[in-house]
Amino acid sequence: MNNLVIFPMLIPVVAGLIMIVFRRQITFQKVLSILSVLGIAGVTAVLINQVANNGIQTIHLGGWEPPFGIVFVGDMFALILVFTTALVSIACLFYAFSSIGSKREKYYFYAFVQFLVAGVIGSFLTGDLFNLFVCFEVMLLASYVLISLGGEKVQLRESLKYVLINVLSSMLFLISAGFLYGAVGTLNMAQIAERVAAVEQGGILTTIAILFLIVFGLKSALFLFFWLPGSYGAPPTAVAALFGALLTKVGIYALFRTFTLMFPHEPAITHTLLGIMAGATMILGGIGAIAYQDIKRIVSYNVIVAVGFIIAGLAIFSTPSIEGAIYYLIHDMVAKALLFLLAGTVIWLTSNAWLKNIGGLIRHFPVLGWTFFLVVLALAGIPPLSGFIGKVLVTQGAISEGSYVLAAIALGSSILVLYSLLKIFKNSFWGEAVMGKEEMMPLKKGMLLPCVFLAFLSLALGLGVEGISGYVTLAAEALMDPSIYIDAVLYNQ
Repeated sequence: MNNLVIFPMLIPVVAGLIMIVFRRQITFQKVLSILSVLGIAGVTAVLINQVANNGIQTIHLGGWEPPFGIVFVGDMFALILVFTTALVSIACLFYAFSSIGSKREKYYFYAFVQFLVAGVIGSFLTGDLFNLFVCFEVMLLASYVLISLGGEKVQLRESLKYVLINVLSSMLFLISAGFLYGAVGTLNMAQIAERVAAVEQGGILTTIAILFLIVFGLKSALFLFFWLPGSYGAPPTAVAALFGALLTKVGIYALFRTFTLMFPHEPAITHTLLGIMAGATMILGGIGAIAYQDIKRIVSYNVIVAVGFIIAGLAIFSTPSIEGAIYYLIHDMVAKALLFLLAGTVIWLTSNAWLKNIGGLIRHFPVLGWTFFLVVLALAGIPPLSGFIGKVLVTQGAISEGSYVLAAIALGSSILVLYSLLKIFKNSFWGEAVMGKEEMMPLKKGMLLPCVFLAFLSLALGLGVEGISGYVTLAAEALMDPSIYIDAVLYNQ
C-alpha cells in the first residue's frame, strides 16, 4: 500500500478549498494554483519511478480490502496521463493569469480549475466504477461552472446543452453500473475483470459492455460528438484549452479501462463496434474541420478527429496499436491545449473568429505564427514532432491486424487535419495584413509564453521519444495483460 497514490487528487482538492476561504486574495490564489499543479507533477514523477521499479502502486483507503473499500490504483497508464495533466494545467493557468479577467477571478475561477483537475486525476486513479462516477461528476460540476462563468449569451446557450447531455450520460452511467453490479456483484474494476473472465463474458455482460460504450462514447465525443463543437467554443480561451486537452481524455481513458481490463473477451463484437465508431468519428470530424471558416469550430472539430484516432488504436487491440494510442494520447493533450491557446490568442488580437476577416499576422507576431505552424505539423503527424510516433504505431498495428479500412481512414484523417489547420495558418498568419498592429489588442507575454512552453513540450516529446518509450511500453503491456492489474489490486503482487 502506498499513501502517495492518493496525493495527486488530494492536492488540488485541498488547494481549491483553501482558495474558497481566501476568495479575495487573488494573488495568493494564483501562487497556490501553480504550487498545486507543480506538487501534482512532483508526486506523480515519484510514483512513475516507483511503478517502473516495483510495479503497480495501490492504496486501500482505511485499510478496507475490495469490494468494501475505496481503492486508488497508480499504474503506468494512469500516471502518465496524470503527469501530462499537470503539465498542461501549468500552461493553461499561466495563460489564465493574463487573460481571464478580474470578474471571473472573483468568482472562484482558480478554485474550480483545481476541482476540475482533481476530478480528472481522480478518474484516472480510481480503481472502482462508483468512484469513477463520483470523480466524473466532480469534474463535470466544475466544468459546468467554468463554461458558464462570465454569463455571456453564447456561454449560457451552450452550457445548457452541455449540462443536459452530461446529465443524461451520467444517468445512463448509473444504470449501466447498476446492471453490472447485479450481474457480477462488485464495482471494483479488478474484481469485475476477474469475474467476467470466469464466466467468459456471455451475452448479458456483452450488452452491459455496449451500454458502457455508449456512456463513455458520449463523454469522450466518440461518434456522439454533436454537443462538443459549440460547447468547447463558448468559454474563455484558458478554459477551452483545459476542456480540449483534458475532458474528452477522461472518457477515452474510461473506454480503455472498460475494453482492455473488464470486457476484453468479445472483441469481435465490442472492438468491431469501437472500430466502426472510431472510423466514423474521424471521417465526420475531418469533414467538420474543413467545412467551417470559424476558427473555434475548426479547432473543436480537430478534437473530435483525435478522439477517433486514439480509439482506433484501442479497436485494433494489439500491443503496437495500444502503444501508439498512448503516445498519441499524451501528444494530443499537449497539442490540443496549445492549439486552443493559439487560436484564442488570434481571436483576442483581432477580436474576430472568422478567417476572411484576418490576415498577415505573422508580420507582426512571428513567434506566434511559427508556433502555430509547429503545432499544425505536430497534429498532422509530421516527423520528428510528437504526433508522428503515435500515427506510425497505430497505422502499423492496423495493417498488421488486417484493419486496412481503419488504417486508410486514419491516414486520410491526417490529411484533413493538415488541410483544416493550414487553412487557419494561411488565412490568419500569411497573405496581406487586414489590420494594422495598432488596431489590434496587445499581445501579452503571459499569453505567448505558455504557448511557447507547450510547443517546446511537443517538440521534446517527438525528439526525446526514447526517453519515454520505456514507460509507454510498460503501460501498454499492462493494458494488454489484465492479470498484472488484477494481481496488484486484489493480491498485492
